[in-house]
Amino acid sequence: MKTVLIVEDSPTQREIIAHLLQDSHLIVVTASNGVEALEQIDLRSPDLIILDIVMPQMNGYEFCRRLKADPKTHNLPILMCSSKAEEFDRYWGMKQGADAYIAKPFQPMELVATVKQLLQG
Repeated sequence: MKTVLIVEDSPTQREIIAHLLQDSHLIVVTASNGVEALEQIDLRSPDLIILDIVMPQMNGYEFCRRLKADPKTHNLPILMCSSKAEEFDRYWGMKQGADAYIAKPFQPMELVATVKQLLQG
C-alpha cells in the first residue's frame, strides 16, 4: 500500500483529506507544518505529499523547494492543495517544484484522482 503525507495546519482539512485517502485504500500520515513533515519523511518515506502553502514555521513554497533540492527527495511527488487560488499562486507553486496544484475548496473526486495519477507516475 502507498503512503501519503498530508502537510496541513488546519486540523479539519487534515481530517477531511485523510478520510478521503483512507477510503481509497492509502496509508495516511499527517503533519501540521513543514518542520514536522521533514521528521515524518525521515521516519516513513512517503510515496506522495499533499502540501498546504500557508503554514507556520515553514510555508509550503519553502518546504517544496527544500525537498526538490535534496537528492533523496527530489523525485517525491508533491501535490499543493491551497486556498491560494489565483493563477499566479498555481504558477508559483509549480515553479517551486510541485507536481500538481489543487485549489481549496476542492472536489473530493478531483483530489483522489490527482493523487492516484501522481502515485502511478
